Amino acid sequence: MNSPREPSKPPAKPPLTPRPAATVMLIRDSADTAPGLSVFLMRRHSAMDFAAGVMVFPGGGVDDRDRNADLGGLRAWAGPPPRWWAQRFGIETDLAEALVCAAARETFEESGVLFAGPVDDPDGIVGDASVYGDARLALADRSLSFADFLRRENLVLRSDLLRPWANWVTPEAELTRRYDTYFFVGALPEGQRADGENTESDRADWALPQDAIDDFAAGRSFLLPPTWTQLDALAGHSVADVLAVERQIVPVQPHLAQKGDNWEIEFFDSDRYNQARLSGGSTGWPGQGPL
Repeated sequence: MNSPREPSKPPAKPPLTPRPAATVMLIRDSADTAPGLSVFLMRRHSAMDFAAGVMVFPGGGVDDRDRNADLGGLRAWAGPPPRWWAQRFGIETDLAEALVCAAARETFEESGVLFAGPVDDPDGIVGDASVYGDARLALADRSLSFADFLRRENLVLRSDLLRPWANWVTPEAELTRRYDTYFFVGALPEGQRADGENTESDRADWALPQDAIDDFAAGRSFLLPPTWTQLDALAGHSVADVLAVERQIVPVQPHLAQKGDNWEIEFFDSDRYNQARLSGGSTGWPGQGPL
């Protein structure tokens, strides 16, 4: 007599396809009383669908405005060309151009910092980006493209003010949305200020990387592994140190797994990260459970 069959489990859903994204670590040298650099961090609003309450760098997903910008063809690009960025990140040239465009656009939208200069002065940098406040709002509500903004104001994107830094992919277990995020680093241009006035964050300020790491370990904030890892790499260094680094960009895709009632993430430095996360009292995961 045949034994009854076990009920079949529904097939697991395939993981979501990661969306290309760009994020920028804005840095500036700290005061003499606090040696090293400071980095600009924002806390995502609690009402956000993804990573609510998490401390992040300015950034966001690549969209059609970035893919169709053709800044090189419009002569609105100064600095290393897209093929240089493609080689550093190990990607196609058209994606590299879109990522640099997204990095500059998102940084301006979310922090008010603009990596651009006048068309007729290849070494010039915008000194006061607040004069473009109306354009910033139009970029944020998608009624204006970054390419059209640059052309209208006779500006060029200054890609030489940015450096490639890292590439992280959201774990496959994330069910809400996934990103293939390329990290850039850039020094705050002289005369400009970062304000964090946007609809996605409820707090923004400059912090020493180690202070941000300590806040996470004490349970005063939450950092996702990519942010924690980059802060750890920046801690104790000056702006000059960081901008002089030529990093080998290797994609990192952590593994997110449930262990008992807790979520843990595995990557090359996950033991230290998980220790800090649990020290701060976080057993859940943004999008997967309570922080």
